[in-house]
Amino acid sequence: MFLVLKGLDDYMLPCLNKKLFGFDCMGCGLQRSIAFLIEGQFIDAFIMYPAVYTLMALLGFIIVNSFKNFKKGTKIITILAILNVVTIIGNYLLKLYLK
Repeated sequence: MFLVLKGLDDYMLPCLNKKLFGFDCMGCGLQRSIAFLIEGQFIDAFIMYPAVYTLMALLGFIIVNSFKNFKKGTKIITILAILNVVTIIGNYLLKLYLK
């Protein structure tokens, strides 16, 4: 299992925004954060990309809601989506202005 995780870094996509324009995009850190989650490093995953957990909650709820329609499923998805947007933009602005 360790060899699979170790080789995972070799297949990560580079951020084209960072390569072309020289600054991070709003998704920078997501791949590495998921790699940290797979390795079991949950705090490092949050530090790398704080929206990883809210994205997992949103994706998980969408999957569950597609099989079992909840009464207020649309409202919950909307709230989780707004939470994700706020988290992603907030994280991006913090990274942008704290550098």
